[in-house]
Amino acid sequence: MQSATKKRDFKSRSTKVRETSSVNENMPVIAGKHLLKIPSLFTLALFLLSFTSRVQSNDVLIYSFWASCLALLAWQGWLLKHCATQKTEKSFIVALKPQHYIQAMVHLSVYIYWGMNWQPVQDHAVLLIAQIMFAYSFDILLSWTRRESYQLGFGPFPIIFSTNLFLWFMDDWFYLQFIMVAIGFLGKEFVRWNRDGRFVHIFNPSAFTLGLFSLVLITTNTTDLTWGPQIASTLSLAPNMYTYLFLGGLVVMYFFSITLVAASAAMVMFALSALYFSIAGVPYFLDSDVPIAVFLGLHLLVTDPSTSPRTPTGRLVFGILYGIGVFVLYTVLDMLGSPTFYDKLLCVPLLNLSVQWIDRMVAPLRNNALLENWGLGVTPSKKANLVHMSIWIGFFIVISLLGKTDSRHVGDSLPFWAQACEEGRANACERLILLESTYCNDNSGWACNAIGAEYFYGNNVPQDTERALAYFSRACDLRFQAACLNFLDPSQISLANPRAFDFRLLLREAGQNLLGMPEDQLYQRACEHGWEFACDKSVSI
Repeated sequence: MQSATKKRDFKSRSTKVRETSSVNENMPVIAGKHLLKIPSLFTLALFLLSFTSRVQSNDVLIYSFWASCLALLAWQGWLLKHCATQKTEKSFIVALKPQHYIQAMVHLSVYIYWGMNWQPVQDHAVLLIAQIMFAYSFDILLSWTRRESYQLGFGPFPIIFSTNLFLWFMDDWFYLQFIMVAIGFLGKEFVRWNRDGRFVHIFNPSAFTLGLFSLVLITTNTTDLTWGPQIASTLSLAPNMYTYLFLGGLVVMYFFSITLVAASAAMVMFALSALYFSIAGVPYFLDSDVPIAVFLGLHLLVTDPSTSPRTPTGRLVFGILYGIGVFVLYTVLDMLGSPTFYDKLLCVPLLNLSVQWIDRMVAPLRNNALLENWGLGVTPSKKANLVHMSIWIGFFIVISLLGKTDSRHVGDSLPFWAQACEEGRANACERLILLESTYCNDNSGWACNAIGAEYFYGNNVPQDTERALAYFSRACDLRFQAACLNFLDPSQISLANPRAFDFRLLLREAGQNLLGMPEDQLYQRACEHGWEFACDKSVSI
């Protein structure tokens, strides 16, 4: 009798889950006591991954994995006891949503293409899989703690993939990565509102935790605990990465009609960059019209259909605000002395908060026939999305032909920044010093000698003889002869032209590897970058 009552109660609860869940009622429900073991399988997989050579190479990584496993097992033990006490069962609602698995496939393709050209991505693969195992276990336990069912699908994949496309922690601090993932799911579960009659999460889960951790890292000046700057700068190591992201973005645009978000953001940023260059005579961003990491963000971060406006007009406004927001934040972060790569992350949560206001703001346009005809009204249309995609494709082709994407950018040229500095262009001297410092760190003897001379004379930087001698010493160690003379006798500073090896570093443009380029082609490339002495040398070789 008690068993029959229990079955009726569970059937009633299962029906209630179907009625109150946001998934289709026809999606299957899987129930049974044995399901309570499922989270432990993901936890076991996480534990086994801790014995891979990648994890075993660092003690902090090992302890991060084991601590996460212990926390998950303790939580599951409590849940098992709670279910036994309350005589309740848990269930899965199978929800294979296209916005999850299609976005995950696009994300994965970016990792593969990027990883083919930057080894740390390949090294990160095990840690990426581990985060997915952790995410499934954590998300299931969180859902079952608060309700009777869990929507089983590919939901954790795009959250983990998207988060790691922009930020991951160094091995010695990797436990913070698990905390960051957990906070993303907690935000999705607890930070919710009523939107169009449904109680849904406010923030894009990955954008929420990325924005929150960005603020913490900026405030505590601890960006060096992460791979954030390297991620932002190495995406361009993959050849034609703008085109690759553009093509991947078209897949997402086609299936989820978010073209107006990504396209309007990109168009605004390209337009603002062009306007700034026409006024200041130098690029707004250092070596691109729209940084590659920002281009990635406007395709695969801000475009989450669940946390963006419902209406076409709203999505247009949303994208425009993202473009303006990133543009402004770049300068604000630079003025604060903070890493500028956070620009694309900080404004997404704020925009997520604005979606209902945006949809209300554009509601009066409902009866505007002109906007509706162009697919910019408030009525979504698959046909209109195809028109918007066509416009975006045409725009991308034009800016690519103008050299604004994968082609060589004027900001790649050191002579350009040197000339702009002499002319007193906005921020030109600061950027020249930044580039020389960056190339010196890459082991260019010429760059170390050049920045040493800047500090010796106090040009564009505070005069610092001791620091100048340190740069001369480093350049001498890199076998740059002029620097050795400067270090031994700084009474007369000697400047010399870059060597072929220096050019292999100075002319990388979007990060290309030039170690195998023949010297005649190398000097020809240097000539094209404005190194006048190289023009004659390329002819003589």
